[in-house]
Amino acid sequence: MKRTPEELLQRIVQVRAGILTVTEAARQLGLSRKTYYEKEARALRAMLSALTPEAPGRPATAPPPETERLRLENDQLRQQLEALEQRIQIKAWLARAETRAEKK
Repeated sequence: MKRTPEELLQRIVQVRAGILTVTEAARQLGLSRKTYYEKEARALRAMLSALTPEAPGRPATAPPPETERLRLENDQLRQQLEALEQRIQIKAWLARAETRAEKK
C-alpha cells in the first residue's frame, strides 16, 4: 500500500504532536515501525536542509572554457607587460648612469 508524501507528512506531524503513536501511524501507512522511523528521520533531515540559510545570490557556475582560456592568456600578457616595464626602467636607469659617467 503506497502512501503519498502528504499522507506521510501528516502522520509524522501527528506523531510529533502526540496525536498518534508511532505504532498507529506506521499501521495507517502500511509500514513497519522501523521503516516509519527511517522515513521520519529522512523527512526531518530534508526539513532541516530546506531551512538552512544559503549564500545569497545565484549559485556559482563554471565559466565556459573560452573564458578560462582568455583568463590564462590575460595573466600571461600581464606578466609580459610587467617584464617589459621592468626592462624599460632598467634601460632608463642605465641611460642616466651613462649620462652621469660622460659628464665626469
